[in-house]
Amino acid sequence: MALSAEESGRLADLLTEHAERVTQRWTEIVAGSLRGRLSQAELRRQVQELHQSMVTVSGHGVLDLEAERAAELRAVLAELSRGRARQGFSATETAISVFAVKDVLLELMEENGGAASLRDYVAFSGLVDQMGLFTFESFVRTRESLIADQAEQLLELSTPVVKLWEGVVAVPLVGTLDSARAQVVMERLLQTLVDTGSPYAIIDITGVPAVDTQVAQHILKTVVAARLMGADCIISGIRPQIAQTIVALGIEFGDIATKASLADALRHVLRLTGVETGRRQLRREA
Repeated sequence: MALSAEESGRLADLLTEHAERVTQRWTEIVAGSLRGRLSQAELRRQVQELHQSMVTVSGHGVLDLEAERAAELRAVLAELSRGRARQGFSATETAISVFAVKDVLLELMEENGGAASLRDYVAFSGLVDQMGLFTFESFVRTRESLIADQAEQLLELSTPVVKLWEGVVAVPLVGTLDSARAQVVMERLLQTLVDTGSPYAIIDITGVPAVDTQVAQHILKTVVAARLMGADCIISGIRPQIAQTIVALGIEFGDIATKASLADALRHVLRLTGVETGRRQLRREA
């Protein structure tokens, strides 16, 4: 809802003439809704920025929040939304910080009285509603972005690739292995193989609750990708229940080595590299 030039001028005059009272009451109302979760100084600074932006935009003719000259006000509202989203406030608490100015305007305009004041208040309320909706939308976009970033970080943390021995890396999988996560596992494993030059990789599925056809396909694709990089893979963590499921589903791992535990897989790799054989020879010589 756009304000006419006359309405914008009256709004600017009202906000300028009672600047200190507006910011003080606005801050008090918002502070009550936030219940002390934001410092008084920080809250007052935000309110003053909003107040100043409204005064600046209102003092230049017709006021439309979507107009180019309202870019400064939109920027202040967007920054408020982003800050509140990162600080853990709700969308409602953020929007109330804008809607609270309605109460302040009502108090001021009731003192003046008259039908004109009522019409102006209706017009001003429409503008504040627009500001609140813009704030809400900005908050939702920021929250969605934060959630997406956190999900990506959790995905990376849930698929670590660790170096167990010289030339041996392991991928301990925990939880369900879906397509997105399988892609991350493959990329991280291949990159680690390149970085370390390791010829062996152990894929440990001890923490995978169940293995179905889809999970098996993801594992096999990862093994094939590693082989193309010149590394042999060993799958560990084949518990009895998982072994039975794999047999029942008719899944075949072919010539891929499988072991019951990560320790067994590591011993198998060490035998292949001759480490354990060397130790046995030393013990026999002793």
